Amino acid sequence: MSLRQALRSGVAAVAIASVAAPYGAWATARGPAGLDVHVAQGPEFSRIEIHGAGAIKSRREGQTVTIVFPRDADPDIARLHTDPPRWVKGAEKRHVGGHLELAIQLADDADAKVGVADGAAYVNAFAKPPPAPAADYAAPAPQPSPEPPRPNPVPPGGVVHMDAKVVNQQAILTFAWANPAGLAVFRRGDVVWVVFDASAALDISKTPKGLRQFSNIQAFRGGDYAALRIDAAHDVPVFAVSQGATWTVAVGPGDQPQPTQINITRDDAQGPPILKAPVAGATRIIKLPDPVVGDVMTVVTALGPAKGLPSRRDYVQLALLPSIQGLAIESYIDDLAVDRSADIVHITRGTGGLALSPKWAIKDRELAQLGAPQPAAMPSLVDYDSWPKTGAGGFLARYNALLGAAAEEEAKTGENVPTAARMALARFLVGSELSFEAIGVLNEAAKAQPKLLDDAEFRGLRGVARVMARRYKEADADFSSPVLAEDPSSALWRAYVASQLAQWSEARAQFAKGAEAYALFPPVWKARFARADAQAALAQGDLVGAEARVRLALQEKTDPYEELATRLVQARVIELQGHKDRALRVYQAIATAPAEYLSAPAVLRATQIQLESGKITPLQAVNVFDGLRYRWRGDATELETIRALGQLYLSQGRFREALEALRSAGKRLPDLPEALQLQADLTAAFRSLFLDGYADGLEPVQALALFYDFKELTPIGADGDAMVRKLVRRLVDVDLLDQAADLLKYQADNRLDGVPKAQVATDLALIYLMDKKPEQAIQAINASRTTILPAALNAERRLIEARAWAGVGHYDSALEILEKDKSRDAEDLRAEITWKEKAWDKAGPLYERSLGDRWKTQTPLAAEDEGKLLRAGVAYSLSGDDAALTRLRTQYQAFIDGSHNPEALRIALAGVSTGRLSVADFGRVSADNQIFAGWVDKMKVRFREPRAPLVASKTAGPDKSAPPKPAAAPAKRAEGPTAAKG
Repeated sequence: MSLRQALRSGVAAVAIASVAAPYGAWATARGPAGLDVHVAQGPEFSRIEIHGAGAIKSRREGQTVTIVFPRDADPDIARLHTDPPRWVKGAEKRHVGGHLELAIQLADDADAKVGVADGAAYVNAFAKPPPAPAADYAAPAPQPSPEPPRPNPVPPGGVVHMDAKVVNQQAILTFAWANPAGLAVFRRGDVVWVVFDASAALDISKTPKGLRQFSNIQAFRGGDYAALRIDAAHDVPVFAVSQGATWTVAVGPGDQPQPTQINITRDDAQGPPILKAPVAGATRIIKLPDPVVGDVMTVVTALGPAKGLPSRRDYVQLALLPSIQGLAIESYIDDLAVDRSADIVHITRGTGGLALSPKWAIKDRELAQLGAPQPAAMPSLVDYDSWPKTGAGGFLARYNALLGAAAEEEAKTGENVPTAARMALARFLVGSELSFEAIGVLNEAAKAQPKLLDDAEFRGLRGVARVMARRYKEADADFSSPVLAEDPSSALWRAYVASQLAQWSEARAQFAKGAEAYALFPPVWKARFARADAQAALAQGDLVGAEARVRLALQEKTDPYEELATRLVQARVIELQGHKDRALRVYQAIATAPAEYLSAPAVLRATQIQLESGKITPLQAVNVFDGLRYRWRGDATELETIRALGQLYLSQGRFREALEALRSAGKRLPDLPEALQLQADLTAAFRSLFLDGYADGLEPVQALALFYDFKELTPIGADGDAMVRKLVRRLVDVDLLDQAADLLKYQADNRLDGVPKAQVATDLALIYLMDKKPEQAIQAINASRTTILPAALNAERRLIEARAWAGVGHYDSALEILEKDKSRDAEDLRAEITWKEKAWDKAGPLYERSLGDRWKTQTPLAAEDEGKLLRAGVAYSLSGDDAALTRLRTQYQAFIDGSHNPEALRIALAGVSTGRLSVADFGRVSADNQIFAGWVDKMKVRFREPRAPLVASKTAGPDKSAPPKPAAAPAKRAEGPTAAKG
C-alpha cells in the first residue's frame, strides 16, 4: 500500500467511525498497568522482583544499582524502606523524563545481578566472595565472575511428583520443584527426553494409560540430573513452559507458545574453529547415557522461558539434536568438549578445534535450517510473526534457500523420506500469502508422499492456502478431513468457507466450535472471521448478533482496508436497522477509498438507497449501475450490480436490455449465492415476458425475435410448452406460419422427448397443414412417434396424419386411418376425401350429415358451413339425386341472400339442369377455398384454447397415428405411411 493510499484509507476509516458509532460512545483512555514489587530472603541471597516491568535497562554506580523502566509508574516500595532484606540498605524512586528509575542501595559487602525471567525483572543481592590470597611468585590470574549460588530446587524428601492430565489433544505433564530448576527437552528419533539439572526421584505413577500422544514413559536419576524418556512419534508436537518453580511439558497439538530459537554460530574470535551458542539462563552441562543407543549425550539445561533448536544440525564430528528447551549434543569423537561461560555455551575439541566448513560453503544451508518456519500450535493456524521472515538477505535469498532444501529432500526416494523441508517452504509461502505457490508445493509433496493426506498440519495448511486463493470448495474438502474434525482452528476456517458459499447456518455453528482458537489467530484473520460471522448473522436476520461480531472485528488492530471492509458490513447492519441516512453516509465515505473491492459495493448500496428514497431518478441509477458493472468484475458485487440493473430495466419495460444485462454475467462464479439469484432473476424475467403476458404488447415479430435471442431460457416441460404455444398462437393469428413452424420444430428437435415432443410435433404438423405443406406434416408425425400416448392426443395425431395423407393424394391411406374414428372432425375429413375422389353419391350425404340441423338456426352461415352446403348441393347435382337437392334447397333457401357467395349457392342448389354453369364451373365455385378457410379458422381457435394436461389414459396404447401400409397405395411413393409401432 502506498503512503497516499494509506492516508486516504485511514481518513475514510476515521470519518466512518464518527458516523457509525452511537453518540457519546467515545472510549476513555486508560494508563498502563502498575508495577508490583516483591521481596524474598534466602540463606544465600536476597531477591527483589518487579512484575509488569517490560523491557528494562540497568546501570551500576558503586553500590547503587539503578533500574530504568520503559514508562512511568508509582510502585509500592515501602518494604525496601522499612524492612530491607539482607545485603540491601534501601531504595529510592525517581521520575525522570517520563520514565521511572528505581535506585537500590546495596550493602558495602554485597554484590548484585540484574536480569529478566518469566516476564519479571529481578535483582539478586548476595555477599561478595572473599578475595583470592596473593602469591609472592606471580601476579594474580584473572578469574571469571562467580555465579551466585542457586537455591536448591529439590523439595524435601527428594521426590518430585509428576502431575498428568489430558486437555483436548494434549497430554500435560507438570513438575513442581521447590525452586526454579534448569531443564532440557529434546528429541532423538521417536523419543522425547526431559532432563532436569537436579538429582531427584521423579514420581510418574500418575501417568495415564492408553494415550495417543505417547506410548511409554521411563524415569532415570543420575548424580546431577533427573530425566524422563518418553516414546512419542516424531511428528507429535512438544512444548515446554515454565512458571516460577514449576515446569510444564505438553505432548500433542495445543495452545502453548513456541520456544525462542537458539542461534548456533561459529566463534571466530577464539582461534581454532569452535561453535558457540548463547543459551539464556544456562545452568548445567550433563552427561546423559542413552540406554537404548548405548552412547552418552551432552545436555545443556537452562531456566525458563523455553528456548531451543527447531531442527537437527549435523556436523562432521557432532550433531545438535532438535530441542524445545536447552541443547543436546551427539558426539562422534571421544574428545569433544562442551563448556559454558555464564550464558554462552562453547563446543570444541582439544587444541585443534572442530572440523568446520568455511562460511561461504554453508551459507545457503544455514539460511534454510536456521530459519525454517516451524509448525504453529494448531494445524490450521497461520504464524504471521515467524513464517514470512526473510532475514537480512531479503525475500529471494530466503525463498531460494528454502526451495533448495525442499528440492534436496524431494530428490530422496523411499517410504520414510522426510517432508519437513517441503512443509517449511509451504509455511513460508502461506505466511507470505503466496497461496497458489503454496498449493503447488503441497500438491507435489502429497503426490510424492501420499501419507501426508492423513497429516493434520498438511490438510490445514493446504486448506488455508486454498481459502487465500478463493478456492472455497477445495478448501472445504481439506478442512472436512477427519484428522481436523475436532480441531478448533479448522472450525474457524470452515466457518469462513461456509460464509463465502452462503451456507449461513453452518457458518455460525462452526464459528461457535472454533471460538477457543479465535484468540490465537493474527489480528487480520480474527477480523475476517468475525466479519464473516456477522454476514452469516445478517443473512439469518440476527441483527444483534451481527452487530456484536462487527464490534469484535473492529477491536482488532488491522490496516485501514480491513477496517473499511468491516465498516461495509456495519453499514449494512445500520441500513437493516432502519437508519438508512446513517448507512448512506457510511457507504459514501467508503466509496472514496482507493480500493475498488471496497468502493464498488459501497457505490452499489449507496445508489440503491438513493433510488429508494427518491434522491436520484431511475435513469441516473441505470447509468451508475451500467458503469459499475464494467468498473469492478469478478466477485459477488458484479453479480449484485447486474441483478440490480436488470430489475431496473424490467421495471421500465426495457425487456431486451434487461435480459441482455442479466445474461451478461454468464455462468461465471457459479459457487456464489448471487449467481444463483441472478440466474433465477433471468429465468423469472423470461417467464414473465412469454408466460405471464408482459411481452403481449410487443408486435408478434418483435416478440419472436426476442424469444429467439433468448430461447435457451425456455423451461423444459409444461411451462415451456405453454410459453411456446402462446407465442405460436400470436404468430398463427397473423398468418406467420413459417415462423411458428420453425419455433415448434426447434422445440421438438432440441428440447423435448417422449410425450411432450409428440404433443409439440402434433401442433407443428397442424401448422404445416394450415400452410399447405402436407409432406412436412407427415414428417413431423413420423419423427415424434413413441410407444405410449394419451388417448386424446393419439386421436388428434391420427386425424392430422389422415388429413396430411389426403393432402398428398393418398386417399385410401387416409380413410384407413379414420376407419374407427366416428368423431365429427373425422366425418368432415371423410366427406372432404370423398369429394376429392369425386365419389359424388357418397360426398353429398356426408356433407349433409356434417351440416346436421344447422338450417334450424337462423344466424348467417359461417364460411365453413357455406362451403359444406355448396359441396353437398354440387355432389347431389352431379350424382343426380334431385330429391336430396330439393330437400337442401327447401331447408337453406332462407340463408342464400345472406351468404358470402349467394349466386354460387343458388346455382349449386338449383342443380346442373339450368345450364348456367358447367360441371367444371361448379367444381371451381365450390373448391377448397371456403372449406379450407373455415378449417383454418377453427384451427386458430384451437391454438387459442389452453391445452389440457398430459395424462396418459389407461386404455391408451402405442401411437397408432399411421396404419399398416395399404395395398392400394402406389408402389412408387416412398413416403407412404408405415406401421405405427413407436
